[in-house]
Amino acid sequence: MSGQAGQDAKFFQRGKIQELRAELHAAEAKDKKFVKRKTVLKKIVANITMGNDMSPLFPDVVACLGTPLLEIKKMVYLFLVSYGRTKPDQIQMVIPSFLQDCADHNPLIRALAIRTMSYIPLPIVTESLTDPLRHALKDRDPYVRKTAAICVAKVYMADPRRTERAGFVEMLRDLMLDANATVVSNAVAALVEISERHDGVAFKVNYTVANKLLVALGESSEWGQIYIMDALMTFIPQESKDAEFIADRIVVNLQHSNSAVILTTIKVLLYLMNYMENRKLMDYICKKMGPPLVTMLSSGPEVQYVALRNILLIVQRRPAVLKNDVKVFFCKYNDPIYVKLAKLEIMYRLARDENFGEVLAELQEYASEVDIDFVRKAVRSIGRLAIKVESAADQCIETLLSLIETKVTYVVQEAIIVIKDIFRRYPGRYERVIPTLCENMDVLDEPESKAAIIWVIGQFANRIDNADELLDDLVYNFMEEPTEVQLALLTAVVKLFIYKSQSDTSKEIVHKVLKWATEDVDNPDLRDRGFMYWRLLAINPANAGEIVLADKPPITTDSDRMDRGSLDQLLLHTGTLGSIYHKNPETFIRHSKAKALPESPALNEKSRAVLIPLPPEALPSTVINVAGPPPNPPPRDQATAPPPAPPLPDRPRPVSNVPKVNATPATDSAGELEEAAASEGLLDNTDGGGEGASDDEGDEDLIGTASATGHAVSDPYANLDGAFGTYISPESSSGQGGRRPTEDDDLLF
Repeated sequence: MSGQAGQDAKFFQRGKIQELRAELHAAEAKDKKFVKRKTVLKKIVANITMGNDMSPLFPDVVACLGTPLLEIKKMVYLFLVSYGRTKPDQIQMVIPSFLQDCADHNPLIRALAIRTMSYIPLPIVTESLTDPLRHALKDRDPYVRKTAAICVAKVYMADPRRTERAGFVEMLRDLMLDANATVVSNAVAALVEISERHDGVAFKVNYTVANKLLVALGESSEWGQIYIMDALMTFIPQESKDAEFIADRIVVNLQHSNSAVILTTIKVLLYLMNYMENRKLMDYICKKMGPPLVTMLSSGPEVQYVALRNILLIVQRRPAVLKNDVKVFFCKYNDPIYVKLAKLEIMYRLARDENFGEVLAELQEYASEVDIDFVRKAVRSIGRLAIKVESAADQCIETLLSLIETKVTYVVQEAIIVIKDIFRRYPGRYERVIPTLCENMDVLDEPESKAAIIWVIGQFANRIDNADELLDDLVYNFMEEPTEVQLALLTAVVKLFIYKSQSDTSKEIVHKVLKWATEDVDNPDLRDRGFMYWRLLAINPANAGEIVLADKPPITTDSDRMDRGSLDQLLLHTGTLGSIYHKNPETFIRHSKAKALPESPALNEKSRAVLIPLPPEALPSTVINVAGPPPNPPPRDQATAPPPAPPLPDRPRPVSNVPKVNATPATDSAGELEEAAASEGLLDNTDGGGEGASDDEGDEDLIGTASATGHAVSDPYANLDGAFGTYISPESSSGQGGRRPTEDDDLLF
């Protein structure tokens, strides 16, 4: 074989059209065994492979089609596949030869002719292919039948309506019951391919056909098994025992050596588990899924990455699959960075009370690696581990403090970012580390880490003695800082003023920052927040303290977990690009059909509660023109005048200042805040005339008018209640019947 390949290498030289044409004509004279003609055709095919245009030789090559040698026919048909669609005016001369070969006694030639015609999507070829394809689907030779089955899918892509009118789809359905397993797998592959189109026919398998496919599964090739199992995804179990029976039959395929067969088998099993009731069988299937997934991690890095991205979805839905195999995902020194990052995420997902010690030790080792991005991810994973596993929080804090002592800039910055989140997760537990954080402020040069330390100083300003000095240094370059840092500084100085209202430094800082935010900054978010804080402090500093320093809900790992309904939908695409991107294929593949768990009496209640329905089919975007004259317009005297435009709503009268509120503080500290705010000019306590009096009178007029007429002042934002969705607070949702439907015992939290 290698010797033949070495001999054919000489043909891969750029040839001229005139020379090749002359050689073809010369080969017709004395070439009884067609050796010369075969040699010239090899040169032409080699030039096609190299990308050279050989289409001018179309009539000369087609003349060789009458040669009875199979090898020459293959090369001529390969030429026709390459240039047939670009020669619609000359393809007609080839059709008689096509039809003659379709009736040849050799099944290889019959199949070759059918396959070549299906690869030329021209109307004249498709029309001529109808009768030969119908005969080929019923041919006595299985090789011709399995080739014809694939050809139906090719013809459907070129002309769907002709294929349906000719009854080819129904003939494919009959081929699913063929005695030959290869024919069955090809028929299934063609039907799956047709049904995947957004305008394709609906393909569903009933229980009887599913049993027939299971019989052919063991005799099929590895790719045939993939096609058959993809077809089993269209089977909708009506009873739990149907799903359990099919799962029991295909679970043996998890021992296959082909990774594609393994992932397809897992996809079908995960789909069927949504319709099962037997918990023991589900646990057994989860236990059987683990070893083949672990075995795939010993392959090359590309296969590893595909396996890891699929495992990341699987362990979120069925954590029992790999709950005891976290050590398998420890990174090796020679792993590519994309494999390391994928393993890092899975390690975090599998961490729990029983194994967090070894996971934490491994993450600490990664924090001393050379790759900066990997080190950042490792440090951030330590913080996420502390938030996820409460029993690991103490050890995670000690680990982060030891990393801060290394004085490595990017390590210190990531550690401060995650410690801020730990403060929010466990309020009042780890404030002892604040001095260590403040000592490392000088090395912070990234916006996220700066914003984190600013949040810490502002949140705990009452416990940091020199908080005003620290913030005074930080606001020195306020106008040059990124927006993220400016927003953090604005909130922190307001908290500082509320905590230390009698401090002259805090008064000076808050007045300076509020003036910058409201007068010198162009960012609308920053400017609006500055105005909001100023008004809060001007109206009632006590209420401002209750709002700004209100108890914040502790953060959780819920945001790290994918929505259960979306997860079930993504698992229907296991082993495809959708499972690598973690997106449904219809979002990035044109004309791809969306998938969802079908409704069935056997569907689990938990799966039904989070079921995502498929979106309605979109109407065609083409404009339909109806022939005929336009409708007669009504007579001028009977034409109705257009309705008058609705009156515009009354604009609210502008209010230049808010009305003065005489609130009685409940505590002495509130009174001190008011005095401090008044001394800084933030609170207007003047009575009588002047600008403040006119503003109060204007507000009283507005309020009086609203109360007299019984209607509120027209608000341009009154109709925006539902503009941001229907949000239900955790308190209200938790009070409606206990647990939420998405909180399942088999999910990894």
